[in-house]
Amino acid sequence: MDQPPGFVHSDFPTHVCHLHKSLYGLKQAPRAWYKRLSDFLLSIGFQASKADTSLFILSYGGALFYLLVYVDDILLTGSNSELLHKLINLLSSEFKLRDLGMVHYFLGIEVKPTSMGILLSQQKYATDIIRRAGMSSCKPVDTPSSPSSALTTLTGAPYSDSTKYRQIVGALQYLTFTRPDICYAVNKVCQFMHAPTEDHWAAVKRILRYLQATTSYGLHVTRGSPLSFHGFTDADWASSVDDRKSTGGYLVYLGNTPISWKSGKQRTVARSSTEAEYKALADGTTEILWLRSLLSELQLSSPPMTTFWCDNLGATFLSVNPVFHARTKHVEVDYHFVRDRVAKKEIQVRFISLKDQLVDVLTKPLSSTLFA
Repeated sequence: MDQPPGFVHSDFPTHVCHLHKSLYGLKQAPRAWYKRLSDFLLSIGFQASKADTSLFILSYGGALFYLLVYVDDILLTGSNSELLHKLINLLSSEFKLRDLGMVHYFLGIEVKPTSMGILLSQQKYATDIIRRAGMSSCKPVDTPSSPSSALTTLTGAPYSDSTKYRQIVGALQYLTFTRPDICYAVNKVCQFMHAPTEDHWAAVKRILRYLQATTSYGLHVTRGSPLSFHGFTDADWASSVDDRKSTGGYLVYLGNTPISWKSGKQRTVARSSTEAEYKALADGTTEILWLRSLLSELQLSSPPMTTFWCDNLGATFLSVNPVFHARTKHVEVDYHFVRDRVAKKEIQVRFISLKDQLVDVLTKPLSSTLFA
């Protein structure tokens, strides 16, 4: 590393610093730290997860221990409290660490025990976003987006403070980790970061007004839920006015708890609503396969078949029909792996009526009644 100004030796002007360890903040520092930590964890018997590189799993004496790491923030749990404390002491002998006891706050997510399980909330984080936007005294609304307004790249005059727009929208993205109810609205305003307008900023303010009334909302992880997956998929065909791409989404439950969701514009233009729905189904299937592999690494078993609920009969039939009809032969081959998984009885696709489709909240703006 180059010598800092004022420290260059007059006799050795070309000498550089020889580092004994990685400097915090450099690009290679997180990788060097991760290698140092992972090498030690592997040496004491942990196995690195193939599904999630942040997860390490230890099976010892019939007990299971899970360690989740994000840079230097670590979450550790296990089924044997005595061995868990011995494990913490072993880590303390190798690294300088603080044992903060039961988890209450992790990476901006508050963990609140309830009678039925735990509530994952980002109340403080949401309040900070509202304060940074200067809207602490704003009037709340019932929904995060208006069903009557369609945002495009050309609507409204250019917004004067594009940096503020990007900062607030970027912060809202992290809030969707525990708030699927704002996922669609946040994804929509993210599409205009390159050139925000006054109308786009008004949409951001509506999200903040919704948060003003719902800062205490979070994700309730219930105790005793069955370890079985089921999911919902949906798409809003050609919903983007700018490029006519569809908005797709999925919502996956483990027992009674939603654990994974997505709302986003699809990569290609769909020629029919069936194709758009089928693409959303493919995305949901990919997520389910990853979650199933993660659950097996955690040494937990789940039923061999997962049910997906879809409100489009065409996509439901397409998932089990091996015949390439003329109107579906243009669908990209990589989406047809859904049929392979159905044939292998790993997933089944069932029809659900539109009024019961939960993923509508991730694909389109809804009225206050439907949203609730």
